[in-house]
Amino acid sequence: MRITGDGTTGGTPARSEAGPYPLHGGAVGAARRQPESTHVGPVSGDPEPEQIGYRGPTACAAAGITYRQLDYWARTGLVEPSVRAAHAAGTQRLYSFRDVMVLKIVKRFLDTGVALQNIRTAVQHLHDRDLADLERMTLMSDGATVYECTSPDQVVSLLQGGQGVFGIAVGVVWRDVESALSQLHGERVDTGETLVRHNPTDELAARRNRAV
Repeated sequence: MRITGDGTTGGTPARSEAGPYPLHGGAVGAARRQPESTHVGPVSGDPEPEQIGYRGPTACAAAGITYRQLDYWARTGLVEPSVRAAHAAGTQRLYSFRDVMVLKIVKRFLDTGVALQNIRTAVQHLHDRDLADLERMTLMSDGATVYECTSPDQVVSLLQGGQGVFGIAVGVVWRDVESALSQLHGERVDTGETLVRHNPTDELAARRNRAV
């Protein structure tokens, strides 16, 4: 099934019995997700993922967006930081692992011309699903409608029916973001302690400086 900009489901394309599934897009922010329980990054000794936040510049680097985009999306409610919002001057926004994944997906949707209202609905859907479900999900779109697929057969069905023009494999985005964040600094939510990660780019720059 498909989702339209107002969050309603439309006609059902030719598909397998198990999907594609509708993306139910209620009011943005109406349903809040539970704390995340997935492993993020290969660093041993890290606190649980729900206790790690990523500041704006780190989220931008991992998602491949500009800080201006990040700020605008937060202020307009498209993608808000779920760990900590910037309530006052000097307060740093903190984004979760899931938030950074959503930022990267939004960037890809916008780059391919998907309607903003459909992106908002997809964002809400990504927020409301269990984190473990996202690895198996593929989001397909024809530019005006977004579909959720959870199997290769559903993807093929949409492509054959003409509904799918491009797709985003959320599991691939997951791994890209996980890899990027494993080399970037995080912050403990409870203590504010900075979690220093090994970044090969920093090491290369240091070697170049020593060689000069």
